[in-house]
Amino acid sequence: MSIRSLLTDRALGFGAAPLGNMFRAVSEEDALATVETAWNEGIRYYDTAPIYGAGLSEIRLGQVLARYPRSEYVLSTKVGRTVEDEIEEPTERDLGDKGGLFEHGRRNKVRDDYTYDGTVRAIEQSLERLRTDHIDVAWVHDVSPDFHGDDWIDAFATARTGAFRALTSLRDQGVIGAWGLGVNTVEPCELILGLDEPEPDGFLLAGRYTLFDHAHAVQRLLPTCLERGVDLVAGGPFNSGVLAGGRHFEYQEASAEVLEQVERLRGVAQDHGVDLKAAALQFPLAHPAVAATIPGMSRPERVSQNLELLRAPIPGQFWRTLREEKLVSEDVPLPTGE
Repeated sequence: MSIRSLLTDRALGFGAAPLGNMFRAVSEEDALATVETAWNEGIRYYDTAPIYGAGLSEIRLGQVLARYPRSEYVLSTKVGRTVEDEIEEPTERDLGDKGGLFEHGRRNKVRDDYTYDGTVRAIEQSLERLRTDHIDVAWVHDVSPDFHGDDWIDAFATARTGAFRALTSLRDQGVIGAWGLGVNTVEPCELILGLDEPEPDGFLLAGRYTLFDHAHAVQRLLPTCLERGVDLVAGGPFNSGVLAGGRHFEYQEASAEVLEQVERLRGVAQDHGVDLKAAALQFPLAHPAVAATIPGMSRPERVSQNLELLRAPIPGQFWRTLREEKLVSEDVPLPTGE
């Protein structure tokens, strides 16, 4: 099943990573109220993952969505990790690099597992936490260089004979509707499209098709996606917050170089009376291969703000100036249709 057919009229989805206490603790009250607000505002696509707070995001999301008819919303989660009953306290090493993303989440041990049996187990666990009997889209999570370094090809090879085959079987059984990769880098997407076997239904690509960072994807990956009918969900449209006024990029403190580039974008936006957040949210949806974008949300007011940003009028000259200033690629589709 194509991702686009599942996401008809659901261009703005709900990224539920913050519900797993990413970067900071989100109160139970705020977490549940945010999901409730999203539902009341008409959002019907929700994306989560077991690693988001060691299952906390899925638990919170399921607690609210279980109140509503299952046929009225689209739900995606991820495989490649299982959540164990074993409790562990994080070490200094665990909190380094990306390991500290969810230090405020549950203390359950999260184990990497891209095998066939591990994938089936991950889906079973997610179904329980999400209080549902099926998953619309299952993404194979983080089988990529940013999480596995030089060993990412080995992880990919395990997923190829394990997770990919398990998800194909589960799709045939109707336990999931579609599957693909959920990654932060373009390389795994290009690699899987080059394999001589059934293709994934789509990709959740976070941070690599954004107003700030899109050159690699638009030049190589997205043309192939269009040719093959493989749909893309653009995750992380604010690049971990740096395009929304924050100082994180790639889940870490942004470098001076990144901040300088963002300031150039912000300067053009101010010259044209544009909210940079609105431009960041609208940008990825202009590409015909992109089916939806999913910003993270952790407060009820963020839901209404994101919907307003999505609808905010942006003058065509703003986009043309970005191209003239070489702040966007020459070949990237603009929301003006140019």
